[in-house]
Amino acid sequence: MKKIIIIALVLAVFHVTSVAQTTPPFWNDIVAFKKLDSVQPVPKHSLLFVGSSSFAMWNDVNKYFPGYPIVNRGFGGSTLVDVIRYAYDVILPYQPKQVVIYCGENDLASSDSVSAADVVKRFKTLFAIIRLNLPGATIDYVSIKPSPSRKHIQSKVIEANKQIKAFLKKQKRSGFIDVYPLMVDAVGNPREELFIDDRLHMKPEGYAIWKRIILPYLLK
Repeated sequence: MKKIIIIALVLAVFHVTSVAQTTPPFWNDIVAFKKLDSVQPVPKHSLLFVGSSSFAMWNDVNKYFPGYPIVNRGFGGSTLVDVIRYAYDVILPYQPKQVVIYCGENDLASSDSVSAADVVKRFKTLFAIIRLNLPGATIDYVSIKPSPSRKHIQSKVIEANKQIKAFLKKQKRSGFIDVYPLMVDAVGNPREELFIDDRLHMKPEGYAIWKRIILPYLLK
């Protein structure tokens, strides 16, 4: 029954991608990961970081967390729909003991019609796929960050974070890693100094905040 429910959820998520494409989006990124894995196989029971560009651009993530077997499989521009699509390529084969997810921001920014509830539904689908196939893994979600260039969607960001946090609170072996509060100023505006010129991606100062907040959640 669980498998049937998950399949139905996945189909519901993919229904939003109505434009037919010969090559699925981000397939070149996935192929690049596969080539990398063929040269340097990923050890089982690693800590897998997966999601969108905030992880993809964290090229030196292992320097931030020395001693932790982190594998970074973020691919820039991805939505939760994309991570779900490639879960059997960039999550499950590695058999990680912990999956850390940063994704959902691009979903909210992609269209005014994508609501916080949509993002929560997509995250629950991804969570269910991971939990069913990796029942012993810890699943953590990094809250959607307050990007200055996307200030117009902050009400949706806050609501999505709130609902995902509530959901994870009821799940075993899971956590909600809340980076949002330290990335806004005293009146709730995104801290511009943490971002590069595009006002979307982070400077090292932003990643330093993420390190401080993520570190207590990582498994040895």
